[in-house]
Amino acid sequence: MTDIVIDATENKGSLEQSLEYISFGGKVVYVGLVKDTIHFHNPDFHKRETILMGSRNATMEDFQMVYNLLRKRKFDMQKFITNRSLFANMIKDFTGWTNPNSAIIKAMVEV
Repeated sequence: MTDIVIDATENKGSLEQSLEYISFGGKVVYVGLVKDTIHFHNPDFHKRETILMGSRNATMEDFQMVYNLLRKRKFDMQKFITNRSLFANMIKDFTGWTNPNSAIIKAMVEV
């Protein structure tokens, strides 16, 4: 069991199963978008006192537009990166990033 599950798979089965891996009081964040109904066992959701969050979704065209703008350097993205971590320290640093009081806008993992 884990404290947080972030599912960005866009796979219905994966989204439905993500609640099975969360610890008591844990959080599930759905980033992946499935254009279908998602089902999960409501009693398990409640007994674990789960926090369920949805992330904003975007289309492939949205991502392509953003990619093109970034590639053309139309925006200074450095001002949005508030935290950085080396790949070797990512697991340790990630815990702090999930704290709502950390005021992180964007965190970057440097490889």
